[in-house]
Amino acid sequence: MSDKTINLTLRVWRQKNAQTPGEFKTYQARNVPLAASFLEMLDMLNDELVEKGDDPIAFESDCREGICGTCGFVIDGRPHGPWRGTTVCQLHMRAFQDGEELTLEPWRARAFPIVKDLVVRRDAFDRIQQAGGYNSVNCGNAPDANSILIGREAASEAFDAATCIGCGACVAACKNASGMLFLSAKVGHLALLPQGEPERAPRALNMVQQHDSEGFGACTNTLDCEAACPKEISTKWIQRLNREYLRASLVSQEG
Repeated sequence: MSDKTINLTLRVWRQKNAQTPGEFKTYQARNVPLAASFLEMLDMLNDELVEKGDDPIAFESDCREGICGTCGFVIDGRPHGPWRGTTVCQLHMRAFQDGEELTLEPWRARAFPIVKDLVVRRDAFDRIQQAGGYNSVNCGNAPDANSILIGREAASEAFDAATCIGCGACVAACKNASGMLFLSAKVGHLALLPQGEPERAPRALNMVQQHDSEGFGACTNTLDCEAACPKEISTKWIQRLNREYLRASLVSQEG
């Protein structure tokens, strides 16, 4: 074997659909280039499976640049794999050793039902955003980019929260399958901007209510979500969400 390739044993969760029981199946990934990405390795394996007449392993991907958030699954118990601040599509084979055995499985959460194999439905996140992640006031055409003055500190912090790609790694890492890191990032970045101020209170209330109704668990501050987040979003946003929710509850009572 060339020193620029490796062989891996893969234990992959195979499940036809949400109604069918699943199981782990073992595959051999041979002569995989170290320069290949993890998803390219799965593409190579799927080509072999198709040639044999077997069903290829289902997984999601789109941009393959760590932007869209669709590629996530668990590798050896770690969402997105061993590299910190990295999505599966950015993970390369040099992260692993020749002969290593890896276990691949989907996000495990009631709010993320399995579609097939490593693919889950994450439209619960979409419904959380639809519950309040918008501005409903019709302000006409979009203003020029610099027409609304925003302080540098607020803009920088809002941008930090807005980097969330909604991949669901925080949910997969949490023992309670909580989506609080995602929720707090979405609520937080709008709360810091003047465009989000008019609906700040109802936004926090509605999005938290939707999060809970989707079946996500509560946050217990173990910080596993922060460790698993490919964009390294801080749990400080959860603390801010708690304050936003308390503030919104008081405003609602006064109203």
